[in-house]
Amino acid sequence: MKKFISTVKNIFSIEDLRVRILNTVGFLIIFRLGSFVVLPGVDPSKLGGPQEGIFGLIDTFLGGAFSNASIFGLGIMPYISASIVLQLLTVGVPYFQKMQKEGESGRKRINQITRVLTILITIAQGIGYVTATILPTGAVMVSTGLFMFSSLVLLSAGTMFCMWLGEKITEKGIGNGISMLIMIGIISRFPGAIIAEVLEKGSSGLLLLLIEAGVLFFVVVGVVALTEATRRIPVQYAKQVVGGKVYGGQRQYIPIKVNASGVMPIIFAQSLMFVPALIAQIWAGESDIANYIGTTFSDFTSWQYNLLFAVLIIVFTFFYTAITVNPEQIAEDMKRNGGFVPGIKPGAPTAEFIDGIISKITLPGSVLLAVVAILPALAIIAGVGGEFAQFYGGTSLLIMVGVIMDTLRQIESYLLMRHYEGMMKSGNMKNNASNYQVA
Repeated sequence: MKKFISTVKNIFSIEDLRVRILNTVGFLIIFRLGSFVVLPGVDPSKLGGPQEGIFGLIDTFLGGAFSNASIFGLGIMPYISASIVLQLLTVGVPYFQKMQKEGESGRKRINQITRVLTILITIAQGIGYVTATILPTGAVMVSTGLFMFSSLVLLSAGTMFCMWLGEKITEKGIGNGISMLIMIGIISRFPGAIIAEVLEKGSSGLLLLLIEAGVLFFVVVGVVALTEATRRIPVQYAKQVVGGKVYGGQRQYIPIKVNASGVMPIIFAQSLMFVPALIAQIWAGESDIANYIGTTFSDFTSWQYNLLFAVLIIVFTFFYTAITVNPEQIAEDMKRNGGFVPGIKPGAPTAEFIDGIISKITLPGSVLLAVVAILPALAIIAGVGGEFAQFYGGTSLLIMVGVIMDTLRQIESYLLMRHYEGMMKSGNMKNNASNYQVA
């Protein structure tokens, strides 16, 4: 406890870090307040409450803003969608690949395209959001046309404001701003989930609550291990003499993450898991098979649902890792900077070596990711309440762990730069920034 108190004092004794933390808290408070500002013309008392399915997942990311018909009802999600689209384009389209290699000017152009695409996606999603989730509730008190127009304007403005908040957190705060906004929306549900679980179990279920808390602790530890696990590839750099001084000659490491794709495979798989149920609805009542598929895949605790979900996650993990981690590019950068893997020839052999390592660690990583994804369903089957069970795994827990670890690493770097002892006893968090230096 003394070490913790001392670390907190050290953190707030650094003026720049203190200001950044306070800025982050202030921006997050603004974001949370905006989640409760309802769109004009909506009667909040008639809203349907928390959503289910894919809408429920979005509502969790946005901290209830989606179900509240808030001006932040779409939050940062359209921007994330636009960023994913541009990321895929920079992999498969030569025009965007060239733009990405143009340095700062290319990145600015990509950011401008991302913002424009964000507005277009917001308008498209806004129409679907209003039509599918607000109008059916009968909560709209004005004409439909006027409400649709004003809502699209406000939702677009709300999304752009959320994007601005995220950029300001990254620039003037601590951590990745976009990720922080998603994380705070998820964490805002945690106190309510705990209260609901305590009320459901009652005083007679105290032992069960302690067991659930213990299991959750070990699940979080496992997810941290999965998020931080890396396979370090040693890289030796040749010595170079420049101006009478010797440079290079040191050994560094390229850390290849076991879970290099993060939460993206779960998000992709989750979006596809609604397809069987939607198709079954078309032939509902006309076919026993359609009825069976509709019933089975509408229940996310069924073994058929979770088996297909796990297989999709494994497939998408390999796919997303393949498009985001480029062994040829890594080998080319190493060769250009005079680096080589000991015992491996530079160039194509190095690329093949790195690709082989990626293939070996991606399989266990994808299986573990699939297990984490289905843990909430297993928790519900075991008797955990639905709200509390979502924190036992899935996208929510992975995002929280990833964002918190990234933020702690940034705070750690500030402490070490000012010659303070870090937050870990060793004074250096595992996978610190120095481990990520390639050249």
